[in-house]
Amino acid sequence: MKVIKFGGSSVASAEQLKKVLAIVTADNSRRFVVVSAPGKRNNKDKKVTDLLIQFYHAVLYKQPAEDVIREIVSRYTEIATEFQVEDRIEKPFYAELKALQENFDETDPYALDRFLASGENLNAQLIAVCFKKSGVNARYINPKELGILVSNEPQNARILEKSYKKMYHWRDSEELLIIPGFFGYTEDGHVCTFSRGGSDITGSIVAAGMQVDLYENFTDVDGIYAASPKYIHEPELIKYATYREIRELTYAGFTVFHDEALMPSYKAKIPVIIKNTNNPDCQGTLIQKSFDNKARNEVVGVASDNGFCGITVGKYLLNREVGIVRRILQILEDLHIGFEHMPSGIDDISILLRERQLTRDTEATLMKRIEEEIQPDHLSIEHGLSVVALVGEGMRERPGTTSDSTAALARKNVNLRMISQGADERSIIFTIRSEQERLAVRSLYYTFFD
Repeated sequence: MKVIKFGGSSVASAEQLKKVLAIVTADNSRRFVVVSAPGKRNNKDKKVTDLLIQFYHAVLYKQPAEDVIREIVSRYTEIATEFQVEDRIEKPFYAELKALQENFDETDPYALDRFLASGENLNAQLIAVCFKKSGVNARYINPKELGILVSNEPQNARILEKSYKKMYHWRDSEELLIIPGFFGYTEDGHVCTFSRGGSDITGSIVAAGMQVDLYENFTDVDGIYAASPKYIHEPELIKYATYREIRELTYAGFTVFHDEALMPSYKAKIPVIIKNTNNPDCQGTLIQKSFDNKARNEVVGVASDNGFCGITVGKYLLNREVGIVRRILQILEDLHIGFEHMPSGIDDISILLRERQLTRDTEATLMKRIEEEIQPDHLSIEHGLSVVALVGEGMRERPGTTSDSTAALARKNVNLRMISQGADERSIIFTIRSEQERLAVRSLYYTFFD
């Protein structure tokens, strides 16, 4: 038994939906279909989710919204017309969107969630109708009826454990269930969305709840590549990866798979496979708890991300000052700032932060408090940093990975600002200047994959 999830590009048009229909019906074990809102049909197009954000802002600021409502509805009717079901969705879809406008309450913390969730919700209804028209015994099921209960955290919901038992009651459904991704319901009955890209999370949750054998995630690429194609021409496809390896890679910049989506599958020990809707015969990327490392490259991928800054706190005999790290962390906590890495030396500590957390005022307050409360001999902040991650569980069994990687970066004159490696030796994180990101990725990739 399988859960199969289709991303926005896979359901962006009638042509794509016909591919989805063929993939689903090709395997009778595919019993639960999770769908995103329609994505872009071409590079100049807009995602339906982006149109819904535009719709929300129009309503919030009391601007005309009729044109954007009709544009959103047209995305669904264009697909429905091809399946000859437009008369069954045009009026009710328009009415559902219009109700969002008429019942809008700007003081409601869940208002935006309702707008965002409607993209997936309407699409699941449309796809169920199209499947039925094509002779498939399918039905739309709302996440509330399915049993997806989430925490009271607008736009950042987390699944409640009691949901899994509720979902399991639907496991033996004779109908093919079409499930909208991206949102669930609080115990008080509010629509509440996961973080952006959360349809992947829904797919993983449903897979865990139904205790299936495999979670298939279909997107618009053949799988997960060992490096970004924007830096490497035709990088290798990662055929096999562990949950933890993919978690590390998505943290460091890979975007094919939502970084929170693996946890429900990981806990339930359900394998995940990433495949291409436009090339379903391709092997894809299989993700599971473990593999025989002897059959795989010790490094599975090189990922990178920008938008970081680094704070350096220098103080003589810092290593002998009890509680200094706790005091620095307390300052960060007081300002609601998370940190990514904190490598240290005898007389200094470096703190890597995501720049989006800092406004000009927040940065000034942060530096002032460190200066006053820590009294460092030296304090500085550097903006414009990137992280490059070398990831692979096989690295722990191969001596010299760190020396080979630093030598490769040195040959290209890539200046390292920080190096961080966990005790499990699953990844090595290099912090560099952002202008050298491409050079660093290429250097590491061709060292371990060419």
